[in-house]
Amino acid sequence: MNDKSNNFGKLYLVPTPIGNLGDMTPRALEILKVADVIACEDTRTSGKLLSKFGLKKKMLSYHEFNERARASQLLDALRRGETVAVVTDAGSPGISDPAYRVVRAALSERIEVVPLPGANAVIPALTGSGLPTDRFMFEGFLSHKSGARIRRLEKLRTFEHTVVFYESPHRVRQTLAAMLQVLGDRQACLAREISKKFEQFIRGSLSEILTKVGNGVKGEIVIVVAGAGDEPEDDIETDTD
Repeated sequence: MNDKSNNFGKLYLVPTPIGNLGDMTPRALEILKVADVIACEDTRTSGKLLSKFGLKKKMLSYHEFNERARASQLLDALRRGETVAVVTDAGSPGISDPAYRVVRAALSERIEVVPLPGANAVIPALTGSGLPTDRFMFEGFLSHKSGARIRRLEKLRTFEHTVVFYESPHRVRQTLAAMLQVLGDRQACLAREISKKFEQFIRGSLSEILTKVGNGVKGEIVIVVAGAGDEPEDDIETDTD
């Protein structure tokens, strides 16, 4: 919490829908309504979203290429007592998207940071995968460079629990092939377009999924892979009466 003797504003991390606008929470809308400035990954994308909810707010672009400079500007706004909301194009700020730097800067000055729960692709991909969910690692995006991608997968080869990856559609076949090569033919799930019209879960071994995707798939992709030596449980009791 803040030191209440100061007049600093609050920094809110506001998730936005990853596809279905119904996933926008009332609390998220309320914060965006009262925010003095909204820091967003792409002002055009966020502008369309705000317009759909009847909001017209001051926006400031905040992405990986200007994160350092923008963090300083946002910190100045917070020092002036302004309410700052950080959003990303889709999902939760800070998860494979900018937010870390401004959060660290705010905390260093005892400015309150309020992260809102909300839309994110990791959890629905994991829970819908059919793979163990009691423990897992979120790995994010693997390197686009083949050698670095292989080296990282080699370090994950003995990890015992489920691993969740993000991937872009134009690299998905290369990534699945690298996983099959390094990790072996484990059980996995490719989830794409979560919460959108063409949502799809492709489940099976890595080799089966690689075959099913054919020449590739479109949309936002999450790949969930079983841990080392992990096999889905088959002892679920069913009522046969």
